[in-house]
Amino acid sequence: MSKLKIGVIGVGHLGQHHARALAELPQAELAGVADINEPRARKVAGRHKVQFYSDYCELLKQVDAVSIVVPTTMHHQVAKDALAAGKHVLVEKPITATVAQAEELVALAESKNLKLQVGHIERFNPALKAAAGHIHNPKFIECIRISPFSSRNTDVPVVLDLMIHDIDIILTFVHSELERVSAAGLSLVSGKEDIANARLEFRNGCLANLTASRISSKKERKARFFQLDSYISVDYLNPGVKICKLNGDPRGVSDLSKVVDCIEPEIAKTEQLKAELSSFADCILDGAVPLVTGQDGLRALQVAEKIMKEIKKRNERLKREI
Repeated sequence: MSKLKIGVIGVGHLGQHHARALAELPQAELAGVADINEPRARKVAGRHKVQFYSDYCELLKQVDAVSIVVPTTMHHQVAKDALAAGKHVLVEKPITATVAQAEELVALAESKNLKLQVGHIERFNPALKAAAGHIHNPKFIECIRISPFSSRNTDVPVVLDLMIHDIDIILTFVHSELERVSAAGLSLVSGKEDIANARLEFRNGCLANLTASRISSKKERKARFFQLDSYISVDYLNPGVKICKLNGDPRGVSDLSKVVDCIEPEIAKTEQLKAELSSFADCILDGAVPLVTGQDGLRALQVAEKIMKEIKKRNERLKREI
């Protein structure tokens, strides 16, 4: 069987890595790159000895599928054009800038029987994969995702830039309807919210607290899952997992460690991006459902929009009260 031909649309900071990872896949062929910045497209194409295009519509004529790594505000149009041309699509997160746009892409992909995968890359994090089998009914989830400032991703608020990773993960493990959202956020540098906190309350009683910042002094990516019989801590950045389970009745015990067994499973050494792109290629070749579907991306964006709406309402109220 001939290799799957995949192109990359947008070869900026992250898109260059998509091109490199695709070029290394055994089941796929990097068939070209496209970018409105022609010198950049030419440079990346030369590195991998493939054709470059300044018009992505020309690239679409040469491929079976595309990885779309353009600014969020362009996701909808580029992905729509690719799907309309009959190409399978992996689009970086968030799926689009608005829920309405995401709904259109999901419907279009379904109508054409095409794969639409969303780049929620933490699903492929080896630490999360090691923890996943132990996360069964979380009652409280705490997520923190902070980074130093960079001007690269300031076209969208931090909720769409960073927090949406954790929204997707929470929705993956909490199989219950979201009932209440409260949130706060501030714009301090970019003109859009740079720091945000959200509290999600689900019908089954699970509470999730999320903090995201792109103006911090350090980089941190962690999640903690509290269950009735266990606690799971996940470090995405320095992949690691700690799983603690009760082995007795904790009531009346002064030293909790006496009734808790903890393990730190070995984490596989895998590259998330390469695993994500390999999975995308495999689901096309095998006719399987993507690990992160367009519907998954839509659900995460729906929650993100609710969070951003609550932030806006709170900030408008505070302005009136000052």
